[in-house]
Amino acid sequence: MCGAICESFHYSVPEEKKSGSLVANVLKDLKVDVKELSARRAQLVSEGTKQYFQLDPHSGNVLLNGRIDREALCGQKDPCIVLSEIMLENPLQVHRIEVEIEDVNDNSPQFSKKEFLFEIPEHMPTNTRFPLETAQDSDKGENAVQNHTLSPNDHFRLDVQSHRDGTNYAELVLQKQLDREENAQLFLILSAVDGGNPKRTGTANIVIHVLDANDNFPQFEDSVYKVKLKENAPRGTVVNKVEATDRDLGSNADVTYSFSQESENVLKAFSLNKHTGELTVAGTVDYEEERNYAINIKATDGGGLSAYCKVIVDVEDSNDNAPEVTLKSLTSPLTEDSPTDTVVALFRITDQDSGDNGRTACTTEANLPFMLKVSVNNYYQLVTQQPLDRERVSEYNITITATDWGSPRLTSTRIINVRISDVNDNAPVFEKSTYEMQLWENNIPGLLIGLVQARDLDTEQNAKVAYSLLPGKVSDQPVSSYISINSETGNLYAIRSVDYEQVKDFQVTVSAVDSGSPPLSSKVIVRVLIIDENDNAPFILYPLQNGTSPSNDLVPRGAEAGYLVTKVVAVDRDSGQNSWLSYELLKATEPGLFSVGVQNGEVKTVRPINKRDTFKQKLIIGVRDNGHPPQSTSATLSILLVDGFSDPYMKMVDIPKDEVVEEEDRTLTMYLVICLAIISFIFLISMLAFFAIKIHKRRKFVESSTLNFPVGPNFPENCGDADAGSLSRAYNYEVCLAGGSLNSEFRFLRPLFPVFSVEPPQSQGAQRISSGSQEVPNHGAEGQIMNQVRIYLTSHSYC
Repeated sequence: MCGAICESFHYSVPEEKKSGSLVANVLKDLKVDVKELSARRAQLVSEGTKQYFQLDPHSGNVLLNGRIDREALCGQKDPCIVLSEIMLENPLQVHRIEVEIEDVNDNSPQFSKKEFLFEIPEHMPTNTRFPLETAQDSDKGENAVQNHTLSPNDHFRLDVQSHRDGTNYAELVLQKQLDREENAQLFLILSAVDGGNPKRTGTANIVIHVLDANDNFPQFEDSVYKVKLKENAPRGTVVNKVEATDRDLGSNADVTYSFSQESENVLKAFSLNKHTGELTVAGTVDYEEERNYAINIKATDGGGLSAYCKVIVDVEDSNDNAPEVTLKSLTSPLTEDSPTDTVVALFRITDQDSGDNGRTACTTEANLPFMLKVSVNNYYQLVTQQPLDRERVSEYNITITATDWGSPRLTSTRIINVRISDVNDNAPVFEKSTYEMQLWENNIPGLLIGLVQARDLDTEQNAKVAYSLLPGKVSDQPVSSYISINSETGNLYAIRSVDYEQVKDFQVTVSAVDSGSPPLSSKVIVRVLIIDENDNAPFILYPLQNGTSPSNDLVPRGAEAGYLVTKVVAVDRDSGQNSWLSYELLKATEPGLFSVGVQNGEVKTVRPINKRDTFKQKLIIGVRDNGHPPQSTSATLSILLVDGFSDPYMKMVDIPKDEVVEEEDRTLTMYLVICLAIISFIFLISMLAFFAIKIHKRRKFVESSTLNFPVGPNFPENCGDADAGSLSRAYNYEVCLAGGSLNSEFRFLRPLFPVFSVEPPQSQGAQRISSGSQEVPNHGAEGQIMNQVRIYLTSHSYC
């Protein structure tokens, strides 16, 4: 093994060579060629963990594996050697290789700090020394630090000395006294230079703080400051900033600010920051109260030295005051008949601002019956320009608008309330042009009929209305006997009960008068309609139901079905549906023989008459109105079934409406007259018998003559005259037959002789009917009804 370890080889290489750089060729030193080097499997082994070099077996070159930094590898060690071994096999040989890493000037001198700080009082004596640190360089030899220099200045110089061990040191020497007010700080540059090629330099900053001494007073830039400030500036607004400088330092230059002998208004309006000297708004700045301020400010340093200045603040006016409307006089209420140009109000416009901000203009609303008149010294008059009408507008809220000329413009308003007093210039006016009221007949006296109301557009006494009835008549009686009115409310009351059958309507005139001076009035017509009640039962006009024996109607036994026997005629004094009558057969001797027309009251046969029917038929006809509740009455009919009419003339023949009725057959008329005389004779005998029984019961005798009816062709064809017959009691009938008709109809005209009514003793004195008046005996209202019967029967013939 010892024989295998061979001699060592020494090589060198500069640091910072790039990877792959050639260090040396070992073929010559190993005394082998390339083939042998490869055959013996030569390899380079590093003694450390890191392989700095590599062997190329094909060339024998030792190459760098990577860049080598000497300072990092060996530091300050000198020399810097890296050991490796080359191994050869067959036979084994080991050769030691020493590679010295040569230094290059790749590092600049460096100080331990980039900046060195010194604090030196400004009164420090000269030649005072201040030690400095020297620079260090990682390189060695000539590449290390060779010299130190100081930047040029007036106050310091650099002195470099050597220690006994050969190391150098440097000192800063004060050669001129410092003045902090001239140079509070000194900035010097300390440089270190190595001996490399090229040379490298390292620098460090030397900062010298000159410590202060209180040898200077504070000083303001100006002794007087003039500033302008808008009034009403918000609190905190900076008015001005005063600044006093002190050339001293530290507490000696620590300046504080304060007011100096200021008035109360300044202290209220402003505040001063004692540290910054800012003068700010602390209260209200009002141009109208104070237009300028003179503020004295004192500045004091930490050593007690002081200086003074004055700040003059001129307050600028801003448009912060709206115009004011001051009312001097007002006329309210104002009568509505006031003439034009009447002064309603006097007022003045003022503005506390100045210049254009204090100039004002005044306006009022349009479309008002008032206008503004400008007077002197900003006085204005509000006067009427149109007639007033309280009924249209009772009061006015007049808005007076005052505007200044500032920017922005400010406006203020004042509302003036003017009430209009009333004069009596409006007559009462009824709600309706005419009134129509309804009143039920048979009303209770004192019943409220309705209400009339008149409104007066005036007020108070001028609008107080009193109602009254104007004179008038109703049915030849004063209107006041029918109706009354409440003078305050206008309620109309019925004074008495009214009968529709007597008064169907009436009208009154109501007057409304106000209480003004002079009073005004108006009137309206009130029409009162009487509403009918169903207070009258139907009245039978025919046949008469006056207590006497009913008349007999003759019906031939040969009459066919539908034969017109007679007609019940009734009337109702009521009106409307209260007078709508309907007829009904209530009772009959032969129920199935006769019928009654519901609407017309015609009594007709239902079937042909046979011999078994009773000679005397009695019918009770009910007449009913359509009122609520309905009223009714009844009529009794006596019908005699007689023979003597020839059958051929009893058949019905329909006659077309458009044919002309032929002349009556005189022969047929004669037979009919004979039959009528016979029937009348029988009827009168029955009546005499009836009267005799009644008179016998009352023990009174009434003498009557026997009646004879003339029968023959000399009997009058039309209705007979009362003087034509010689008998004392008879009825005259007119028989009208249509030509070719077998249906007959009888019409009752009038009694030829007095008809005696069987009544109680007080009404037994029957009146005799004169032929001129053609009236029957009546009791109260029956006289008028009988007149209607005669008119009705005279104007209606059944043909």
